[in-house]
Amino acid sequence: MLYADPNVVRQLQQMIEFLGTFAFAISGIRHAAARHFDWFGGFVCGVAVAIGGGTIRDVMLGVTPFWMTSSIYFICTLLAQVFVIVFARSLKRLDNAWFVFDTLGLALFTIAGIQKTLSCGHPFWVAILMGCITGSAGGVIRDILLNKVPVIFHKEIYAMASVAGGLLYWALISLGVNVGVTAVATFLLISLIRFFAVRYHISLPRLRSEEE
Repeated sequence: MLYADPNVVRQLQQMIEFLGTFAFAISGIRHAAARHFDWFGGFVCGVAVAIGGGTIRDVMLGVTPFWMTSSIYFICTLLAQVFVIVFARSLKRLDNAWFVFDTLGLALFTIAGIQKTLSCGHPFWVAILMGCITGSAGGVIRDILLNKVPVIFHKEIYAMASVAGGLLYWALISLGVNVGVTAVATFLLISLIRFFAVRYHISLPRLRSEEE
């Protein structure tokens, strides 16, 4: 199995985490705005989505949580809040804007989770799991804060898109494909799965209770 230059992977990982933080923060703040939270509540919700999954991943990997090494992640969240406040009316006209940013965050953080887990020396099956946790757990925390059933439990394909992206990442790296190309391909696959799942109402079969 071939791996790229650690410095290149580290730089790519940081860039992906910055972009993912911004995208997820916008998603969280938009949800908070829909519930009429104040600015502070919106910021808290944005932070929870942006760093929640990565924090759980880092604690499980036994490393310092990524947001504790740099204030840039909180700055990204603050910029996301300013973006939502300034362009509130424009975003309101885009009914699916929150979905787009949520999808981008899922894809970006899945890749970041996989790369960080691999850099810690763990096998690929662990990396795929950690990628899913990194991409999905923030949304679960957001929905709990908003007193909603987490989207990954009852709506269209979400976490499974992350798993599919992880499997593609593993396959391409195993074939010796450049890590940058692999990251782009993984990002596109996760995004396309989410978009198609929502567009055509594709979801996993539901469990039936004994009364049904």
